[in-house]
Amino acid sequence: MATTDARKDRTGTQAIQRCAALLRLITTYNRTGMRLVDLHNSANLTRPTAHRLLQALVAEGFVRQDDRSKRYFLGSLTYEMGVAAAAPYTYDLRDTCVPYLRQVADATGDTVFLTVRSGLDGVCIARAEGAFPIKVFVLDVGRRRPLNVGAGATALLSALPDDEIQRICLANKERTERGYPRFSWDDLRQRIARAREQGYLENEVLEVESVRSIAVPILDPHGRPIGAVSISALSSRLKGPALADKVKNLQSAVHAIEEKLRIHATDD
Repeated sequence: MATTDARKDRTGTQAIQRCAALLRLITTYNRTGMRLVDLHNSANLTRPTAHRLLQALVAEGFVRQDDRSKRYFLGSLTYEMGVAAAAPYTYDLRDTCVPYLRQVADATGDTVFLTVRSGLDGVCIARAEGAFPIKVFVLDVGRRRPLNVGAGATALLSALPDDEIQRICLANKERTERGYPRFSWDDLRQRIARAREQGYLENEVLEVESVRSIAVPILDPHGRPIGAVSISALSSRLKGPALADKVKNLQSAVHAIEEKLRIHATDD
């Protein structure tokens, strides 16, 4: 009996892990949705297994399937659960940052992003679009990427202790190399070192050629990184005096955000 119970426990745990993997994938690509073939390949599942789990998630409201394209998207229940379960501090951070994202976007004309950490990933939780006619949509709100990929996530990473950076990079190694062929670990180390020296991080956008990003980490009142604000723009718009001006805008915004967080923590 004990052996049977243990086998059932392992089976149940595996099913939960597989469902979580599918939900993470759909979250990452929720703007365009994902096909069954992409999901079962990316999650390393057989097609029948992925289909069975997806249908269960659809039935429970976690996932929906578009009738025409047959692509899978997040369901309404995931939003409801996110609103109920998200840490209040994360929502305080987003609410605090949004006016400053808008301010930076208006001042620079570029697209500005707010990224926070979620385990081994960076997640975009807010975005403000600038007025420059060529807008760079590198990140959708809700998109997840390894914490060592992207300007905002890497700026946050750079503010962590070295042993924590090493642990995160080792855990993300396989999926980074599989999902981002242009990624370089040597380049990552150099960018982190430069970010610590100059107070902001510079990054070549892996998904879009001729696009660069700059980012500044946000530290909580205890000096721990809790997020980052970044700008993505055509490389030509992040050079010389224009770069210095945009960095100044970012750093001023982050300083104001950190001051508000400090005051909020003191009031509490």
